[in-house]
Order: sequence, then C-alpha cells, then structure tokens
Amino acid sequence: MPQQAWSNKRERQYEHIKEGAKKRGTGEGRAEEIAARTVNKNRAREGESDRASRTSTRDVSPQRRGGKRSHSGPKGRTKQQLYQDAKRQGVKGRSKMTKAQLERAVS
Repeated sequence: MPQQAWSNKRERQYEHIKEGAKKRGTGEGRAEEIAARTVNKNRAREGESDRASRTSTRDVSPQRRGGKRSHSGPKGRTKQQLYQDAKRQGVKGRSKMTKAQLERAVS
C-alpha cells in the first residue's frame, strides 16, 4: 500500500514496520495498516504532508509510543484522551474530575 507521495526513505520505513509487525504475528492487512499509519504520522510530524492534526505534530512519536494508547494494558487511555471524550459527550464537571472519574463518566 505504499503511496506515490512517499519518499524512498518512507517506503523503506513502511516495509520495515510491516515486516516487524508480521514477525510479531500480526496479520498481513493489519500489518499494512499499522505501517501506513506510522509512516503517515511521521510524515505529518516532519511537515511532509499537506495536512496534519495537532496530535500528529505535538504528540509522542509513534515509535516511542509503541501502543501505549491502544486502549489496553494497566493504564489505558490518558487523562487528556478521556477528557476529550467527556467533552464530546458533554459530561458536566469534567474539568475537575480525576482520571478515574473521567473513565467512569465516559464508559
């Protein structure tokens, strides 16, 4: 699924990430998706893409993050992510809530 807008470096990065995901037992389609999303986020962080979200440019790089926010594990989503979900749902009093309270309110 490499794209024409990608440079040779991004093509190599895509293949490297895809092969790594496949070695860990991820299916072909999911491995391609992970690789494409990672490369596109890196492109946005480096200013190579036309459009970029704030989280793409200000957040931790996808390589460093390594699935920390995959909604699993002991900590799950960050407080900021929970706050944004609460904001979308119109939860009142969200600004004074703790992470645990936000988790309960959002779920």
